[in-house]
Amino acid sequence: MRAIDDYLATFGEDPGYLNWAAFGPLSPAARDALHADVELLATGRAEGIAVTAGRTAEAQAAVAGLLGSRADEVTLHPSSTHALQQALAGLDGAVIASVAEFPSVTITLERAASASCGRLAPRWISPAGTRVTADAVAEELDPTVTALVVSHVDFRSGYRADLAALREVLGEDRLLIVDAVQSFGVVDEDWSAADVVVSHGYKWLRAGRGTGFARFTDRARERIRPVLSGRIATAAEGLPTDALPDPALSAQAYAVSAPDPFAAGRLAAGVAEIAAVGVSAVAERLERNVDAVLALADRYGIAVVSSREPAERAGIVVLEPSDPQGAGRVLAAAGIQVTVRSGAVRVSPHAGTSTETLGMLDAALADAREFICP
Repeated sequence: MRAIDDYLATFGEDPGYLNWAAFGPLSPAARDALHADVELLATGRAEGIAVTAGRTAEAQAAVAGLLGSRADEVTLHPSSTHALQQALAGLDGAVIASVAEFPSVTITLERAASASCGRLAPRWISPAGTRVTADAVAEELDPTVTALVVSHVDFRSGYRADLAALREVLGEDRLLIVDAVQSFGVVDEDWSAADVVVSHGYKWLRAGRGTGFARFTDRARERIRPVLSGRIATAAEGLPTDALPDPALSAQAYAVSAPDPFAAGRLAAGVAEIAAVGVSAVAERLERNVDAVLALADRYGIAVVSSREPAERAGIVVLEPSDPQGAGRVLAAAGIQVTVRSGAVRVSPHAGTSTETLGMLDAALADAREFICP
């Protein structure tokens, strides 16, 4: 059996699940990793504690492999928001961000600015259709701008930002900070364009909560002070008692405390599954399923407001039926799980979404005709 077939065979969520942009049901590998580590820590044996402590390094190496980076550039966090706090709290200057970003970006940036005593200031933009493009960013650039923080894939519109174009317009003197929550592992991206990449494993990686991580390049570390770091983030060996050592000379400088080994083990397992088959293969299967959802929308005459261009999308399809709430009720009654928000229905398949689930969506849309067309 091909590697991609092995991977697809691991999807065991309930039929009708099309809400991966909200939550990813745990994979068998993540569940197995959790159960194994629970057993290792159940006895108190030093060997078991040591093995689970090694999950952090395993997860860092696995994430670095998909990013094409060094393992010492990666640090683990309870969530992507924790990672963003590390990136934004240590910045100076004006930071560009869309007012329509996910709250983990907008609120974190605003709180960091409030605590900065004037060193940091948000530069809010309102790009058309919530799409942060190079042109939208270029209009706001001036010598005070030091960074852009952007979601690689917008949670509302499903738009995938062009990281290479954003890198080009920012130049080498500004940082590009990317929230990759809706793309990491399922979009074949060149992450070298970004100085900071934050994400987590509880959606598309199927690794559960607590599995946040970040990559800080050397250039990012030169410009972002590790103001929120803790006891494990120093250059000292062992426990830094009776001393105040300098920050670590790696991304470890942006850590607070030792990561949860259960979360690290699940993250390592989720990333390893993707690495075994290859991101490009996963992305290709996801693209097929997105095309299938788009075809169903066209069959029933539903307005599609997310991009149809493969280069501008990931796993999110945004539909605007005439009555989103009514359509959502019909879908829910048929066992279809999607997100209904802000006058739209967000459908998000994964690479392993089954033909049964797509057939259920087809039948449910047929039943929802009165809520679809004006």
